[in-house]
Amino acid sequence: MECCDHDHDEYEFMECAKVGQKIRNFTMEAYDPTEGGFTVVDSEKIQKKKKWLVLVFYPADFTFVCPTELADLAAKHAKLKKLGAEVVSVSTDTKFAHLAWQTSERLLKDVKFLMGADPNGNVSRFFDVWDQESGLALRGTFIINPDGVLVSSEVNFYNVGRNADELVRKLEANVYLIKNPNEACPAKWTPGAKTLTPNEKMVGKVYEALNAE
Repeated sequence: MECCDHDHDEYEFMECAKVGQKIRNFTMEAYDPTEGGFTVVDSEKIQKKKKWLVLVFYPADFTFVCPTELADLAAKHAKLKKLGAEVVSVSTDTKFAHLAWQTSERLLKDVKFLMGADPNGNVSRFFDVWDQESGLALRGTFIINPDGVLVSSEVNFYNVGRNADELVRKLEANVYLIKNPNEACPAKWTPGAKTLTPNEKMVGKVYEALNAE
């Protein structure tokens, strides 16, 4: 798998998305289960609405681990929306395949988020989840803040499904930190728990900082 490795399309000169950097704008067709029709995902429009963008790449429709992941994501969709996120699942299938899969697979009956179609692999390449040998996307999860900056990236191989609880926790932490940029969230942080404010006095004294009254 090579990042953005293709010789004949408009993106060949583009670098892949990197954590901490602003992404380039992109569009892709999508199936909207809520409306029962087709639409377009436009990252620039989402950013102008000051929304977070959560992209969940998966290998393919009509497979085995994938519907369990999307069902798990659907169970957390309302919470992610409440945090201000637009959630989009993405595979290299067409929007027509998404429609057929969502309406036939019972595990997907509660899926209401947009299902992005990336059959040419351009968006998958940009986020560096494109598997050149299979033409599929690996299990990549990405969080982009309202300023268009990629703040979280996770990639799993085909045979390991994800946990949407951790996605919610990471989004909660990032939503908190964009409002409190001088702080940092320690491991397993959840809303209401203690954060850290890094400074020279804390060096070698993190235990004391976390356990101070």
